[in-house]
Amino acid sequence: MNHDKDIEELFLAQKPHFDDSAEFMEKLTKRLDAVEFVKQYQERTLRRYRIVMVAAFVMGIICGGISIVWLQTSPFDMSFIDIQAPTAFLLWFARNSRVLVSVCLSALMIICTAAFVNNILDIMDMRARMSRLQ
Repeated sequence: MNHDKDIEELFLAQKPHFDDSAEFMEKLTKRLDAVEFVKQYQERTLRRYRIVMVAAFVMGIICGGISIVWLQTSPFDMSFIDIQAPTAFLLWFARNSRVLVSVCLSALMIICTAAFVNNILDIMDMRARMSRLQ
């Protein structure tokens, strides 16, 4: 309790001296301009992130749709990979290539969707931090 009173007295004893010199105003203006520049840069960066994310999402949807349509319209008994090898593993791989390709495409789409959501959340977090700074 005594320590708080000492700190309070220390702060009350301080009398800041403000000078209206042109040098102070020039430095203040320069710093405010720097802050405004950083703010505009962050806004441009967020806008660029949003545009790139929307473009990547649209391209992913288009490519994923084309891949799935191609996968579903190709003949079922046709193998995607034609391997002329006597090993059992490669024959199994050739026979099950349709299933393997569809699993890989599905996994890729899930990973890309998760990355998209993560980036959107990062952009929202950056926007919230920017608004707190203002």
